[in-house]
Amino acid sequence: MKKHVQTDSEWQEEMSQKIIDEIQCELYLDMPFMKLALSALSPKVNEQLYSMATDGTYIYYNPIRLIDIFKKNGMYLNRAYLHSVLHCLFFHLWTKGERDELLWNTACDIMVEYTIDTMEKKSTKRILSYIRKTTYERLKKEHIVIAPGALYAWLYKQYAEIKAEEITDIDDIANTKDKNELALLAREFYTDDHALWSEEKNDNAMPLSSSDAKKQWQKISRQTRMEKSHSKDSKSEGEQVMMRELSAKRSRRSYKEFLRRFAVLREEVHADYDSFDMGYYAYGLSLYGNMPLIEPLETRETYKIRDFVIVLDTSYSVSGELVEHFLQETFTILTESDSFFVRNKIRIIQCDDSVKTDEEITDEKQIKPLLNKFTLVGGGGTDFRPAFSYVRDLLDKGELKNMCGLIYFTDGKGIFPAKCPSYKCAFVSVGAYEGNEVPPWAMQVELEETI
Repeated sequence: MKKHVQTDSEWQEEMSQKIIDEIQCELYLDMPFMKLALSALSPKVNEQLYSMATDGTYIYYNPIRLIDIFKKNGMYLNRAYLHSVLHCLFFHLWTKGERDELLWNTACDIMVEYTIDTMEKKSTKRILSYIRKTTYERLKKEHIVIAPGALYAWLYKQYAEIKAEEITDIDDIANTKDKNELALLAREFYTDDHALWSEEKNDNAMPLSSSDAKKQWQKISRQTRMEKSHSKDSKSEGEQVMMRELSAKRSRRSYKEFLRRFAVLREEVHADYDSFDMGYYAYGLSLYGNMPLIEPLETRETYKIRDFVIVLDTSYSVSGELVEHFLQETFTILTESDSFFVRNKIRIIQCDDSVKTDEEITDEKQIKPLLNKFTLVGGGGTDFRPAFSYVRDLLDKGELKNMCGLIYFTDGKGIFPAKCPSYKCAFVSVGAYEGNEVPPWAMQVELEETI
């Protein structure tokens, strides 16, 4: 039998697999809490790529490039591999929304590279370039939170006027010769190819859909956070950034899904067509003409919101535009998903360091007029206690007999009540939460800036 002679491509693929195994081993020795995340992406050859890329299921690589870089700078590959893994761990692949692609990619790259640079791990440590050093100094000086939403807003504010068309090599940002500041920044933090982040752009056959990959990384994120929280090692700045982001991702969810937490199970008058067998119903009509054997129940049990309170922080530190956007989105979701019982009460309370206004909604028809004439009242300091005292008085008076819960929209920079209320409570912020630690009896939820 003729002995098989290994081809160049087979040798390259074999060597590439050994290199990736070596990368995973070095990273694991430095970061054992990331064992699951480091092994989650299956290696796959893509000879068209200049750098590594991921779609949340595979880590794609060009064998010739991989071997060449390994010979020259093996540590760069450690960073590149970890870079792609962190994108998945932080869900950057699935949270772009309607944002500008170049600004979003750059924001995500800055966050990931900042995390790696400040982790201070032997397998990834490198000397900071001048651009990186000055960028990090600016972020600290301007108190920009290292989170994708905050970094995107920071970039948008500075570079929105630089149109994508002005960057001639936008599809090859790693090699662009453009000299404008945004192009230089994007190239500095560029590490992996983001072309496969969008499922529509991915022509590769994937065993997992984008949503399946996201669910898989949600599990990996929870496990990684738990592993690190149990570790006795002191946390570097980069690890603190990572833990904060993983904790925030645990709270970030579909806003519609979050609102369901405040729904209660009650009976309402409505024919319940799922409570009987239609076969018997049809048989009775066919046999007797006008006598169905079983009538549907006239009531049904359903989960909906009954009495509910929304408190809006109108202090000087909270953006009025964000408050109005949050309120509008909340009511849009509630009305679209048929979330109200026929009889309900929703109180809209505005409060800074004292309660300013209180408006009651008992019918969906009242929502649109309220939003049309809505104006913010406040501008003082932040104290959460007056709103809770006010709600307690409403409960004592019997004005909220079926209280489901309270949502407090705020940046968190205020004084929390000392005692736990008798109802569910959540402190909600849009973007990165920058306030005081939320009491253990309340939920803390960070929503994407696009909600």
